[in-house]
Amino acid sequence: MTTKKEFFSIPDNIHYLNCATMSPLPKKVEEAGIKGLLRKSQPYEITQEHFFDTAIDVKKKFAKLINCIDYEQIAIMPSVSYGMATVVKNILRKGISKHKTKIVLAGEEFPSDVYAWQELAAENPQLSIKTIHAPQELNNRGQNWNSELLEALQQETLLVCISPTHWADGTLFDLEKIKDKCVENDILFIIDATQHLEHQAIDIQKIKPDFLVAATYKWLLGPYGTTLAYFGKYFDDGFPLEQTWIGRKNSQDFKNLINYQSDYQEGAFRYNMGEFSNFINLPMIEKALDLLIEWQPAEIQNYAKNLGEPYLERLRNADYWIENEEFRAAHLFGIRLPENLKIETVQKALSEQKVFVSYRGNAIRLSVNVWNNEADMEMFTQILEKISKG
Repeated sequence: MTTKKEFFSIPDNIHYLNCATMSPLPKKVEEAGIKGLLRKSQPYEITQEHFFDTAIDVKKKFAKLINCIDYEQIAIMPSVSYGMATVVKNILRKGISKHKTKIVLAGEEFPSDVYAWQELAAENPQLSIKTIHAPQELNNRGQNWNSELLEALQQETLLVCISPTHWADGTLFDLEKIKDKCVENDILFIIDATQHLEHQAIDIQKIKPDFLVAATYKWLLGPYGTTLAYFGKYFDDGFPLEQTWIGRKNSQDFKNLINYQSDYQEGAFRYNMGEFSNFINLPMIEKALDLLIEWQPAEIQNYAKNLGEPYLERLRNADYWIENEEFRAAHLFGIRLPENLKIETVQKALSEQKVFVSYRGNAIRLSVNVWNNEADMEMFTQILEKISKG
């Protein structure tokens, strides 16, 4: 794969290495959004079928991206936190076995993946949250973090919630090993794939999560305000977070909507948010998914790896610390500064040259995507090499 910069409207003097915060829109996605916006100016062109057809196409394409054989297990939501709240509601409605007392999380997890479980624990005195913090020792940090997380998955664990690519530093967690421990100990497996999908392929048939969710405005190259989710069999016949008209059986028949239904739509359709038929966002997401399916996550990850490798070696030689390749993503990773270097110095130097990254504590979070090229990495690396030498 070569750079896809021509698909984006990024000037040559902008070095945007910050997809982990928000992606730019591909031109095709932008065009779909403008067309969708203008569609509302002609509401007489919108039929009742249009409330469903694009949504179904989006679900089918997302299902293809994650190798889900049944697109009806996909739901459209406004945010990751909405999805987590839906999971909590269903756990509460189903009830919790007395021997299940632990919720396992990775340390410094994104807030949307923490607050819901705090609420669940608050509602159930038998539950407590066990947080597996990152090791302080940098040597074999990713490997040791994975080992400690796996060790925590015991029979008393109710669920584990994990971001396969840690949002703050790109540490990779071994999903297949986690899945095996979940199956062995009857643990609910919850995945926030927001920082993972597009670059790292997820195979639902292999990983078998109970719930997987991903916001579209980062690595899925879509708009802000829409999230896609997969619901496993645990949630069949479950309860949506909100009571929408469109989530009920026979909602496609507008003339009979006043014949109120007690039954929900089949599959994960019931979990769709209200107004999920968004005539602006969904066409944008569909175009973005088309690009990702064409480019393929494995190829995108290889592109990020091949682009970054020579520069990461230079950074290590300049006394920056980067996790071993086996336990970090190629598209998102942390760069820890030499002891004598202040993060404010780095921020000022990068900002002056229009290099955009994120900062987490005393580390840089670099996130590489298909619009990036050697010029971006060279500019970033030269600046860090220069300031490391004082």
